[in-house]
Amino acid sequence: MTAKRLLRSFVVLPGIALLLIPVLIIWLTRGSGWTSSLAKPDQAQFWLGLLVGILGSWLALASVSTMLRYGEGTPAPWDPTRRLVLHGPYRYVRNPMMIGVMLILLAEALLLQSPGIAIWFAVFLLLNGFYLPRVEEKGLEQRFGEDYRQYKANVPRWIPRTRPWEGPN
Repeated sequence: MTAKRLLRSFVVLPGIALLLIPVLIIWLTRGSGWTSSLAKPDQAQFWLGLLVGILGSWLALASVSTMLRYGEGTPAPWDPTRRLVLHGPYRYVRNPMMIGVMLILLAEALLLQSPGIAIWFAVFLLLNGFYLPRVEEKGLEQRFGEDYRQYKANVPRWIPRTRPWEGPN
């Protein structure tokens, strides 16, 4: 896989959701009642935001590296994996990468104390709650058939299992 393919998948998807839109929100709300301000270490939301951001970053990076190692493709829908990924965090939850991105976005809202980014987080959550089961999962069922249906029946979409799924018996 070329670095260009991988870079493109990161710049377009998480780059827009985690950088471009939050920067626009902060820029558009400056000087209003929705102005952002950086949380300070003496505030609980600073530490909560830091913890959530670290967890989200770890989960997103672990998901991407697992996908690249086992999936023979990128996380981007225009260059999808050629193999069903059933390793690493994907043994616990079906959408660890998206959960990681959502946690990073929540961390941004907390650390920047931004009502606008908090609303963007809620919108992003709703959009993905609609998109994933209706579009992405249907496409995965078409590409991977019974293997994906069995995976889907045993691994939850959002709330991780307490023990890793071991795959078909």
